[in-house]
Amino acid sequence: MREALYSTLGDAVEGARVLDLFAGTGANGLEALSRGASFARFVERDGGTRRVLASNVEALGVGDEAEVHGGDALAPRARELPQRLVAEPEAAEADARRWVDLALIDPPYPVWKELEQRRRVLAALADLLARYAAPGAVLVLHTHPRDLAERELRFASSIEARDYNNSRLWYLR
Repeated sequence: MREALYSTLGDAVEGARVLDLFAGTGANGLEALSRGASFARFVERDGGTRRVLASNVEALGVGDEAEVHGGDALAPRARELPQRLVAEPEAAEADARRWVDLALIDPPYPVWKELEQRRRVLAALADLLARYAAPGAVLVLHTHPRDLAERELRFASSIEARDYNNSRLWYLR
């Protein structure tokens, strides 16, 4: 599935600033860095998993291009402009907060079963697109094929879904 994801994204990864929410051990964001992304912020709540993620970042030697952030992946703080990007020339632009070129969102499947959590995920995605996504950005959401209906993603101007066995990748723009 990861190969299909990056095949679909193609050249959009090159130079991208990536936000990897519910990052786990970082496989998706690290793959983006290996394919030419310029920066990746990994957000993972679980301390043990986050330590493994930090170890993976170090082992791959991408610490200068990565930031491992602890806490709630749905909190506004997780989406804010990373401090290390503030010094970039583009940060002087009027709308510098629109820093995300590619967002990889892989919430745990149980999130979709609990109404309040479902609402939080959808609200965070809408906020990410409206306030933090750079022009031409793509958000890739991973769900089970039956967990989400396209109508729930109406905040996106473009929606594409691709199924891979028991997984669905939603490409939101």
